[in-house]
Amino acid sequence: MEKFDILSAIAAPLLEANIDTDKIIPARFLKTIQRSGLGKFAFYAQRYDENGNENKDFILNREPYRHAQILITYENFGCGSSREHAPWALLDMGIRCVIAPSFADIFFNNSFKNGILPIVLPRAICDQLVEDCKLGANARITIDLKKQQIIRPNGETIDFDVDPLRKQLLLDGMDDIAQTLQYVKEIDQFEEKRKENQPWFPSIQSKELNP
Repeated sequence: MEKFDILSAIAAPLLEANIDTDKIIPARFLKTIQRSGLGKFAFYAQRYDENGNENKDFILNREPYRHAQILITYENFGCGSSREHAPWALLDMGIRCVIAPSFADIFFNNSFKNGILPIVLPRAICDQLVEDCKLGANARITIDLKKQQIIRPNGETIDFDVDPLRKQLLLDGMDDIAQTLQYVKEIDQFEEKRKENQPWFPSIQSKELNP
């Protein structure tokens, strides 16, 4: 998983509440467990017309927002089904941070596990950042995860909260598996001891965790 430290990028405004995971990536594109290649299907119904051509009115098809790495949106982002393909699709299209007044719990948790930083801020502050988005390609928003600050184009800073463990895992670029593999030696020692005391019990070696 790619490390997240400081992100300075174009932000795109998605001015809608209750954007569900089916809107983020429709169910018909969930036939793979590969994380790459899903970005082209993100927001498919909004991005493309019935012939597969780009919808010029959709914000992420317009300059400079088609290069955005930050989304500013409204309440309950990522609601609906629990599909992990939703953060996979966002990440594959280049999105590293989503800022909203609230998120659906499962999407919120899945985002951290896949290298996306979800930031919860009041609606009024999200609206301020939306205004920043309208300033063009040079009006980049900076996310400093270490300092837990958003730096607006005018230099003003906005503090945000993040769970300390999740913050550190993002800074280190570690998902759940990588976190577990920090304890390979301890896992192997435990399994060897249990093999001696309970030989009938199936064991798991670290090489099975990281084939």
